[in-house]
Amino acid sequence: MGQIEVVRRREIAADHEDVLDALADYRGVHPRLLPERFTDYAVEEGGDGAGTVVRLRFHATSRRVRDCLLDISEPGEGRLVEKDRNSTMVTEYTVEPASGGADKAALVTVRSTWQGAGGIGGFFERTFAPRVLGTAYDQILDNLAAHMAAGA
Repeated sequence: MGQIEVVRRREIAADHEDVLDALADYRGVHPRLLPERFTDYAVEEGGDGAGTVVRLRFHATSRRVRDCLLDISEPGEGRLVEKDRNSTMVTEYTVEPASGGADKAALVTVRSTWQGAGGIGGFFERTFAPRVLGTAYDQILDNLAAHMAAGA
C-alpha cells in the first residue's frame, strides 16, 4: 500500500477568479466539465463551493466503477477541495494568476491523492489508475478552457 498521486496543470485564458467561480458552480458549470467516465451526477446539498455535497460514479474501466460522495471545501484562496466519503481520495483544484502570461490568464492545477491497495490489485492500480484519471483530468481542463473561451 502506498499513496498514489495524479496531477494535471493547464493555463486557461481567463481571469483566475472567474475560473474558480466556474469550477465551484457544482449545479451549473461543473457537471458540464466532466467527461463520460463520470455518471449519475447529483448535487445532494448546496451547489456553490464550500458546503456542497456531490454524488457521482467514476468508471475507471467497463467493470471497475467507484461510487463517490464528495464533500466540497474551500480551505484557502484559490483552492477547491473534494473529499470522498467512500475512500481516501482527495482532489484539489488550485487556481492562481498565471505568471508572465496574458493579463487574464489562470494556471489551474488538479491534484488527486489516495491510499492505493496492496498486493497484485495495488500493482495494477498504481500502474493504470493514474493514466485513466489523468486522461479524465485533461478532458476536464479542456472543457473548462472551452467553457471560459465561450465567454461564460
